[in-house]
Amino acid sequence: MLGAIIGDIVGSRFEWNNIKTKDFEFLTHDCFATDDSIMSLAIAHAVLASEGNFDNLGELAVSSMQGIGRFYPGCGYGGRFYNWMFSDNPQPYNSYGNGAAMRVSACGFAADTLEEAMLLSKKVTEVTHNHPEGLKGAEATVVAIYMARTGSTILEIRDYINKHYYPMNFTLDGIRDTYEFNETCQDTVPQAIMAFLESTDFEDAIRNAISIGGDSDTLAAITGGIAEAYYGVPDDMRKNALDYLDERLMKILIEFENKYHPQLE
Repeated sequence: MLGAIIGDIVGSRFEWNNIKTKDFEFLTHDCFATDDSIMSLAIAHAVLASEGNFDNLGELAVSSMQGIGRFYPGCGYGGRFYNWMFSDNPQPYNSYGNGAAMRVSACGFAADTLEEAMLLSKKVTEVTHNHPEGLKGAEATVVAIYMARTGSTILEIRDYINKHYYPMNFTLDGIRDTYEFNETCQDTVPQAIMAFLESTDFEDAIRNAISIGGDSDTLAAITGGIAEAYYGVPDDMRKNALDYLDERLMKILIEFENKYHPQLE
């Protein structure tokens, strides 16, 4: 859960100022929590509110994303999602934007089975991103987190994603020079997963994601959720990252981690 938030915060200063290298200062005073962190915590809030009965998780996701998001209206939401967030009658809008995948990490940490991980992903995603590619991107992210959390190896995760979601037949070095800003799931999620697959530890995974450029905060948020599930988050990095969250957001994170224990390095 915190891994996605750290990825978002570290990537925040590079979204419109891409850096095509892994050599950069990690958490600085220029970093901030964007809509990726806000919505990740909103989904965590919805999962908590369900109290383990996920039948109405979709409705809770709508309530949490609108209720929490409205406290942070200037955090970088896309135009259609912003309108949805303030709508009195919010309806899905057939999106396949990468916002579907950046917010779902809580589902991967809360699920008890792979099938439940897929179900939770669908319930919290289809309320906005009901396009097949949006649903696919979110599910691939949640599945990778669940597998990483429950003992699968990097090779096993790679093979499963390659078989069921996206071809993993590229390298970060091979795409770095030509990869450009893209807000679709299909051109963000595979790259974010590869950033994890090529990593050696949590920080390295985040650096990988940011080093290819593109939608840096969202890429790193997706990568960060998976990397936390596999490696855990270093304690000093965890403490530094918490400084970027206000009391409202911190409370959600702590409550979620108390129920669904975080991965510690």
